[in-house]
Amino acid sequence: MHKLPVTVITGFLGSGKTTTIRHLLQNSEGRRVAVLVNEFGEVGIDGEVLRSCQVCDEEETKETSNGNGNGNILELANGCLCCTVQEEFLPTMQELLKRRDSLDAIVIETSGLALPKPLVQAFRWPEIRTGATVDGVVTVVDCQAIAHDQLVGDLDALEAQRQADDSLDHETPIEELFEDQLNCADMVLLTKVDLVDKTTRNRVENWLQQQLPSHVKIVPCESGQVATDVLLGFNAAVEEHLDSRPSHHDTEEEHEHDEDINAVHLTFDRAFDPKDLVQRLQNLVQNWEIYRVKGFVSVPNKKMRLVMQGVGKRFTHFYDRPWQPDEPRQTQLVFIGESLDADQIRTAVIQ
Repeated sequence: MHKLPVTVITGFLGSGKTTTIRHLLQNSEGRRVAVLVNEFGEVGIDGEVLRSCQVCDEEETKETSNGNGNGNILELANGCLCCTVQEEFLPTMQELLKRRDSLDAIVIETSGLALPKPLVQAFRWPEIRTGATVDGVVTVVDCQAIAHDQLVGDLDALEAQRQADDSLDHETPIEELFEDQLNCADMVLLTKVDLVDKTTRNRVENWLQQQLPSHVKIVPCESGQVATDVLLGFNAAVEEHLDSRPSHHDTEEEHEHDEDINAVHLTFDRAFDPKDLVQRLQNLVQNWEIYRVKGFVSVPNKKMRLVMQGVGKRFTHFYDRPWQPDEPRQTQLVFIGESLDADQIRTAVIQ
């Protein structure tokens, strides 16, 4: 029987992975695609955003966290996928493989903190390797963030430092993660290129190309709009060629994320004005080491639910769908960062 092709979409926090997958689902060109979303946080914000893309039958999008559901979107909400594959990933894949004849492809969105290589290695397991293959790894990179965000730092300075000292051994875990995501890529999707000027975009592309093998292409992208044929169909059988994709963790039996990085999930039984809430969140980011904010917001006198997303000081929001009659109109926000205190963040949001 044929092997089911699996595309792994990885990338840094807020790079645009969910936006890209939503566009893929809306423009699947008849392909039957199952999406497996891995979340870092207690609430499945990204899974909800994907389900609201209005291309999935509601009866076929039931959430599951143990691999026993039959939904088009299967969501693992128990931390980093590469850390929990032995607990949740195997039964989830086995359930999908039972439906192999009714699927054309699987897309796995890793969390922003996940290393792609351990996930790909799981496709060597006997229970999976006969039924599925990693067709390709797409690494999504936020052009504006790379050029300006403090998480990465100044590109010119970073490049100068690395050129000056090839033996650097004090990189932060986030820097190592970014490098590992690039090293595992079959293609780099450079998103948000419309938010920078041409000179900055060229500088980012030139720097990225220096970090990649010559055969790995960089594809510029706006709002996740990339052709389906570009994202799918690499035929790379990545699990069979992992030796050519180096990782900082190749010599380790298992990896651990920075233990200080955590997710705080807050629910508020009240509505917020979007402009006022963005200002409060921007103030929070200035005072806390917050990498990502995402969630749903109840807005006064609005029948539509607001999706809020933030990376660093940059926040965007849009209305995705009406509130359901039996759905509590709550504001739910997830904060991902370093050593975050839930009570203090809650107080800062509502004061």
